[in-house]
Amino acid sequence: MELIVRAVDVGSGNTKLVTGVAGADIRCASFPSVAYPSSGETPQWPASERRKTFCIPVGPLFYEVGPDVGLAADTFRAKQLHDEYTESPEYMALLRGALSMMKVPHIDLLIVGLPVALFTLKKAALEKAMVGSHQVGGGKTVTVAKAMAVAQPQGALVHYAAEHQKIESIGTEQSLVIDPGSRTFDWLVTRGMRLVQKQSHSINRGMSDVLRLLAAEVSKDLGTPYRDYDAIDLALRTGKAPVIFQKPYDMKRHLPLAESVAQQAVSTMRQWIETPESLQNIILVGGGAFLFKKAVKAAFPKHRIHEVKEPMFANVRGFQLAGQNYAASTMAPGRDRGAGEAA
Repeated sequence: MELIVRAVDVGSGNTKLVTGVAGADIRCASFPSVAYPSSGETPQWPASERRKTFCIPVGPLFYEVGPDVGLAADTFRAKQLHDEYTESPEYMALLRGALSMMKVPHIDLLIVGLPVALFTLKKAALEKAMVGSHQVGGGKTVTVAKAMAVAQPQGALVHYAAEHQKIESIGTEQSLVIDPGSRTFDWLVTRGMRLVQKQSHSINRGMSDVLRLLAAEVSKDLGTPYRDYDAIDLALRTGKAPVIFQKPYDMKRHLPLAESVAQQAVSTMRQWIETPESLQNIILVGGGAFLFKKAVKAAFPKHRIHEVKEPMFANVRGFQLAGQNYAASTMAPGRDRGAGEAA
């Protein structure tokens, strides 16, 4: 029997997961990292308003999570913007929501991600918490036999190497992977695939800081509180003006302020990089890549900045590849790595 390998990356903005593998095609999905608590398993909504969410039991409560969670009645959106979020019931609810979407009852190896700054601190505890039987709602369970935690940008490096047929050559190269996410701005310096710990780190300076800063500016401009972070995020990504009080609002005037957050984060990272001239690969991934690109190019003007398709899924695709390789070489000795679906 083929080993079932799956990957999930519970970020503070979005939860990304692998739903299946067909040859070299790694299929991914995502949903907002928002979990609404309730005391009962069945959400109270009319049949005409069915939405794609799951009610996940964690402790004494149930948490509604999933792609349509934004339609939930509660408008308060608590974000897990702290270093203990991997130990919170919301994290477990999001993780189990991802397991539910994978539609497999058993996983032989589950790969999960951690911010660089938390990797050595949280790795062992997170791996332990992932192993065992997980209730995913509706009386269903998913069992996980083994789990491995990976530094989030390390997944992106594996994905980049596979996408550009550099799996062999990258083993002798120095690389910098930059991953601006929702809560954290992560970077990873590697020699081959090995982490250079003293030059790798993460800081709490991600897209959520940008969105809060711009919301405050819009609020001052309008003279009334404005907190539609999703609308601001969409405006930044598409260049289209959000509609506020029935009128298009010119968000472009605030773009320099947004870019200043990116500049601060990149400037901090730059101080950790001891020999930038020795870097052979600089790879930019993550959901905030589009906004941080300008600052990264300014910080490394003599380098080519590499990007990947669908940067939001770069980490989780790399997790999957790393998991498949580990399973093929360690969990099933003598098995052909390229045979069948390793997930």
